[in-house]
Amino acid sequence: MKRSFLKKKLLLIALLGMGLNSCNNYPPTDLTQNSIIPKPVSVEATGRTFELSEDAIIFVQEGSEELWQLGEYLVGIINPATGFNISQKSFSGAPFGHNIFLTLVDTISPNCAGDEAYELTIDEKWIQISACHPSGIARGIQTLRQLLPARIESGHKQEGPWLLATGTVEDFPMYSYRGAMLDVARHFFSVDDVKRFIDYLALYKMNILHLHLTDDQGWRVEIKSWPNLTLEGASSGVNGGKGGFYTQEEYREIVQYAQERYITIVPEIDLPGHTNAALASYPELNCDGKASAAYHGTKVGFSSLCTKKEVVFDFIDDVVRELAEMTPGPYFHIGGDESRSTSLEDYIPFVNRVQNIVLSHGKRVIGWDEISDAHLLGNAVVQYWSNDKNALKGVAQGAKVIMSPASRAYLDMKYNSSTTLGLNWAGYIEVDYGYDWDLASLVPGINKAQILGVEAPLWTETVTNFKEIEYMTIPRMLGYAEIGWTKPSQRSWDDYKVRLGKQSDRFDVMGINYYSSALVPWNVGSEKAEEMSDGKK
Repeated sequence: MKRSFLKKKLLLIALLGMGLNSCNNYPPTDLTQNSIIPKPVSVEATGRTFELSEDAIIFVQEGSEELWQLGEYLVGIINPATGFNISQKSFSGAPFGHNIFLTLVDTISPNCAGDEAYELTIDEKWIQISACHPSGIARGIQTLRQLLPARIESGHKQEGPWLLATGTVEDFPMYSYRGAMLDVARHFFSVDDVKRFIDYLALYKMNILHLHLTDDQGWRVEIKSWPNLTLEGASSGVNGGKGGFYTQEEYREIVQYAQERYITIVPEIDLPGHTNAALASYPELNCDGKASAAYHGTKVGFSSLCTKKEVVFDFIDDVVRELAEMTPGPYFHIGGDESRSTSLEDYIPFVNRVQNIVLSHGKRVIGWDEISDAHLLGNAVVQYWSNDKNALKGVAQGAKVIMSPASRAYLDMKYNSSTTLGLNWAGYIEVDYGYDWDLASLVPGINKAQILGVEAPLWTETVTNFKEIEYMTIPRMLGYAEIGWTKPSQRSWDDYKVRLGKQSDRFDVMGINYYSSALVPWNVGSEKAEEMSDGKK
């Protein structure tokens, strides 16, 4: 009797354990309980569940090569982790079966609000992403990706099931320019590093990668008409860094990789200051005709092209021409900041002339806010980083503004006084401080209509490898993505920090060395190793 009673008791305990376990694994049914970043415009739940199975097919509206490529991209997300062999086919007509459909339409709610607007519908029997433009499909794919379990990010087969709550997401961005800048001049980063950075931007619907390609410490892109820029100017880096540069083939590879993810590359050639690498490469660019020595420090403001020499403008024209030919996006960044060795008397005509060069090659000028001292031409864009008056001068001339305030958006700033990686000249930027501000209310006199968008720059004086890039950018970069995408009325730190905390499992699966801020309630299921204050595990 005792043995029989013991068996029954053990069986009851086992059943209770199974029941408790199943309580934590109920099929998702409430689509509104998601952790999507950026927060969508609207989410409606229908209270049921869709299961992605190995029999699914990705159907792409026939006649669109771009949609076919996006279908291949989605296949590449799904198949490795699920172990499925999902393929894609062309179709026309209504959704059917347990399949995924990518569809271009003339109108979707809310009335095709820009190229990146999309509608994601998850039914019990099928999933459909609809948009008026392929870029909208691309953004919808990233939302679908975030709704799938975090293990979808694995490159190896994971256990299912692959369940999604049903409902509809209607979405579009608030601003058209949402980006990050990567400084590859102070420390050089490989093509693969840049591609991975692009992947992170794409996941959170950012659409701009600004590459700071040249500075005092290094020239990082091949210019065939001026070959010594890379033979000599690319050899140095901060504190004796290894240097390096992108061949034109490699630069094109980066551009294409970004294009496939609907991200625009913005190349920056900083002028007339921050130019020591060029001055060390070609003595004729100096006023004294002597080549400068290579520079490995981090001071700024000491270098300048000789702005009155005609050869300098021949040089700039060649550089802009070669880069413009390789860069299909509309923008070209001319720098213009911290030109302390160039008098204002020389700076203004120089910037005016460089703007004309950029315009002659079919590009739209972007410059740091100091360029507002010049007469801004065409549809120039001012990138606000430090000086309110400069930004307002740009607006007064009809320029649009990119908001990159150093005290709020510089990714190279330390999180707090205990983190050793990074700088603090603009202050500390904890995750909440980086998130909890509004582009259109930061500078009195600059409103939404005058703002192109937001960009978070990562300067790399102290950043030497990709793990350190991850530590300085993740999770702050997600906040800037949401600032650019989501209306201020829909944003709050208390809501955002919960959604951000749920991203930790995804970060872990992706192997991201992120900063686990104590202000964020990270997912208790996270397997992240204990974070160290210097950004290294």
